[in-house]
Amino acid sequence: MNNTTFLIIIVLLLTVLVAVVAYNIHQENQYRKKIRSQFGHADRDALMQSQTTSVRDGQTFGESGGSGLGASLNRTPAAPKQPEKPDEPIETPASPAPSAAPQADGDRTETAAQKQPEKPAPAAETPAAEAPAARSQSEFPFELVSPEQPPKPAKVERKSAAKSAAPKHQALDLEDLRRAKLKWFDKRFDYMAYVSLNEPRELHSVPRLSGRHRFQVIGCTMDGRFQAAEPIPGILYQAFVIGLQAVSRIGLAERRDLDDFRSQVERFAAKNGGSALFENATAFLETAGPLDELCARVDQAIAIHLVNQAGVSGNELRAALTRRGFELMPDGSFVLAADTGGAKYTAVTLDGNPFTDGLLSSQPYKGFSLLFDITRVPASDDNFDQFMNLVVAVSKELRLDLVDEKIQPISSQWLKNVRRYIKARQEEMLAVEIVPGGALAKRLFS
Repeated sequence: MNNTTFLIIIVLLLTVLVAVVAYNIHQENQYRKKIRSQFGHADRDALMQSQTTSVRDGQTFGESGGSGLGASLNRTPAAPKQPEKPDEPIETPASPAPSAAPQADGDRTETAAQKQPEKPAPAAETPAAEAPAARSQSEFPFELVSPEQPPKPAKVERKSAAKSAAPKHQALDLEDLRRAKLKWFDKRFDYMAYVSLNEPRELHSVPRLSGRHRFQVIGCTMDGRFQAAEPIPGILYQAFVIGLQAVSRIGLAERRDLDDFRSQVERFAAKNGGSALFENATAFLETAGPLDELCARVDQAIAIHLVNQAGVSGNELRAALTRRGFELMPDGSFVLAADTGGAKYTAVTLDGNPFTDGLLSSQPYKGFSLLFDITRVPASDDNFDQFMNLVVAVSKELRLDLVDEKIQPISSQWLKNVRRYIKARQEEMLAVEIVPGGALAKRLFS
């Protein structure tokens, strides 16, 4: 068989594969949401016909066979895109006052529950564009008006001059809220909403704005500082910044998820007598889509299996791990914590069942797996060296063999390939400013 014939066969096989994948996407679209929501489910392990770790689809390094790198994740195919509706403003009046027309800015869509007439800025006010660069991110980028509320007029004919001159509260400008740089959010991954209240209010309960995706509500207090919004008696909020985390291990939020979130925020704004502004949903999804694909590609864990046909007692296994800083977690895994918090390395059973105090005390194990999560371990060759030193030390103490997914002894070449693979994936993360083991990575990959 010459090279030309071989290439033709490969092209035909790839054509058939693409056709099958396209057909499956069409047939399984109705199950997409259910499958993608199964975050943390376990796959079958190529080593022991068992379950493994919890990344987006449970895949670990080397499960695809072949070169032993297991580079691709079997994510659920994305649903066909529906025709996008233009981002039209939806007005939800909170009072009989008329709503001003939304701004026709192609970069955003504003929904006004209730807007205040424009007022000239006071002479002492500092414009947002001229705010000092050295201000903390927690401070609002302009000077606020007095937080005092105008007292209700007494039921007498004569009014105090001081009361007549008391300033009224001025609602914060939604565009100024939109420009605020807040440490809690990354606008590439969080779909943002901004709410400005006409009158400061206490927050009696944190609103429930999404059932499938995580969200954060950050409030602006009367002194212009931002903090996680909590129902604290005596604390008045004059505005809120709300972000829906649209990228996570359950996959990218769909357009209908953003629309539902928008409707819920509008109701929250109307209930509290305020106005709402939203980022453009179409533009947001165009940015978030490729980033979600990158997150799926790097969201993997390297698994090294420590096995022995004779087995090892659960008590010995637990003692060996706890001496090296591992702790048994409620989910049944042993975790070595990172200096920055969260899990650095993880130990799990070969069959996917949890470790428990009772089982560890009463039964032997054929072995277990140690996992290196690419997204959670800081990018450094030293960390992989530390991981391998840990693996070797535990295997010697417990008299266990180190094998790969093909039940073959770990070779020097395999370790070199693993090191290169980890470095390549972590460099992809760093290229889009996702620091492995950093705060953003912990949000995206948990």
